[in-house]
Amino acid sequence: MATPLPPLRRATLLLVAVLVGVLASTARADLVISRADRRVDLTSHIVRVLASLKVENVGPDPVSQVLLSFPNIQAKNLAAIRAFGTEGKVKGPSTVLPVEIVEPSGAPPELTFFSALLQKPLEKGKILHLDVLTVFTHSLQPFPEEITQAEAQLVVYQDSAHYLSPYPVKAQSLAIRLPGGRVESYTRHPSAKLVDSELKYGQFEDLPPFSYLPIIVHFENNHPFAVAKEVIREIEISHWGNVQITEHYNIVHGGAKLKGEFSRIDYQSRPYVRGVSSFRNLIARLPPRAHSIYYRDEIGNISTSHLWSDSKKTQLEIEPRFPLFGGWQTTFTVGYGLPLQDFVFYSDGKRFLNITFGSPMEEILIEKLIVKVVLPEGSKDIEVSAPFPTKQWQEFVVQVKFSHLDIVGRPVVVLEKPDVIPEHNLYFQVYYKFNNISLLQEPLMLITGFFLLFAACIVYMRTDMSISKSSPSYLAKLQWDEVQATVQKIQGIFEQCLAIHDKLEASLRDLSRTGDIQSCKAARKAADAQFKELSKELKPLLTSLQASPQSYQIWPKVEELITKERDMQEKLMARHSTVVDSFEKKLRGQDVENRIALQQQKIAALRQEVESLLEYISEI
Repeated sequence: MATPLPPLRRATLLLVAVLVGVLASTARADLVISRADRRVDLTSHIVRVLASLKVENVGPDPVSQVLLSFPNIQAKNLAAIRAFGTEGKVKGPSTVLPVEIVEPSGAPPELTFFSALLQKPLEKGKILHLDVLTVFTHSLQPFPEEITQAEAQLVVYQDSAHYLSPYPVKAQSLAIRLPGGRVESYTRHPSAKLVDSELKYGQFEDLPPFSYLPIIVHFENNHPFAVAKEVIREIEISHWGNVQITEHYNIVHGGAKLKGEFSRIDYQSRPYVRGVSSFRNLIARLPPRAHSIYYRDEIGNISTSHLWSDSKKTQLEIEPRFPLFGGWQTTFTVGYGLPLQDFVFYSDGKRFLNITFGSPMEEILIEKLIVKVVLPEGSKDIEVSAPFPTKQWQEFVVQVKFSHLDIVGRPVVVLEKPDVIPEHNLYFQVYYKFNNISLLQEPLMLITGFFLLFAACIVYMRTDMSISKSSPSYLAKLQWDEVQATVQKIQGIFEQCLAIHDKLEASLRDLSRTGDIQSCKAARKAADAQFKELSKELKPLLTSLQASPQSYQIWPKVEELITKERDMQEKLMARHSTVVDSFEKKLRGQDVENRIALQQQKIAALRQEVESLLEYISEI
């Protein structure tokens, strides 16, 4: 049972059928296609058609081009066309043939013609093996246009079972590869045969020029219909060793729109049943030495991504924050760095960037791609070489971008192209001249800046900003400097005292381990001598500090510090004597611990207070 079509498509088919008789007048009788085999790939939302033609020159004159014709309804969705040809009875290695759009005399406006230009004219009786690859976008129409969350997506594809050509075709066949789901319907014909996921029509023989047999296939296709409304791809070159890529995506699901409400519970419980028409991830194939890879959106970093890398490739699997159903869209940014030596080269006095034009995302259609190449500051004589005909990309525009330490800005080459598909992910080149001395510009700016900063600091520190050395403010500053120097010396003495305390603690630990009482007493005697020496050094410092009028704020804390330290010193000596006495009396270890437990607590508390006072004085 045939699927009913929208009225516009039925009218288009009728129009093409009417054109068959009119177009016969434009047919060329010097070429004959002895064999035409077409293979249509419908497994993705991007339709790829490979036509293998065996062309024979039966006319008297050599032929330098082969015309290719398409109905306008197909030509408006044509994203790429490539031709490969080889001459001879047996098909050998093919060469790429240039293809350009032409308007043959007498051709009606309902058809679009392309010309595959041969490297050398095809002589009479010679055979040309011609492979034509055409890629179409928006050729699969969702039908129905709205589905619920649990429904699979059905699409309609329309084409001709006959190869539409301005030349007679002796024999031809058509094979349509489907994604493997159910097939609702297809145009019946005696030669039609559906086997597994492949639908075949033909063989057809002895067909006149512009023969057209419309066919319709209505089938299930849940492949991700990933359509990017706009992608901005920025490539920034740094001659310090890095090429930074930043890609901004605005992606929409271009399939059948979601009808009704979305249930997160149903989706999570059975995602491949209750969300079969949605897609949850995208795959990006990055260069093998990509590094510093990130994936984020307006909210921030998105952690639902996976990265695999080896010596040949780097594969990034990204998952949006939510599954995309028909009509839903999301925006995100992907960025990564590349080694400079892998993509920037030097030739004939110029440097040139050699990098791919399109997006690394698999099976994505980009309706508008903007490529921005940010060159180093000082670049000049910029030229661009792209692998597409000039009609497919606009004349490049040079802008300026300012970054860190830039003076005149960095030149930016802007390229724009509509309807970009994976077949457009070819290498293009940006040539420019760059003086290596310009690399020193930013380091010299930094060096000069730091030099001037340090010079200013030195001048400032050595400049006497006071009005007079006899002024009260100057005298007060000198007195405060003396107080600071005195306090630093006092701090050093107390830190030495704490170090002696630590040595006494260590002698007690050695005593408990070895039982050597004499060594412990010797350590005590040495500590007493050191305390006396430090006390002698401390006395004049305290006198000087107390006499200074600038020490009114710090002197109370110093007095408290002296009191606390002496108290701790006394308790530490008493504890030391207690432990040594207990060992001489050969008391049990538990008895020793009981005797010094209270002393130990007081010493620990005093130690903490002394350290706090030292820290407070240091801050003042």
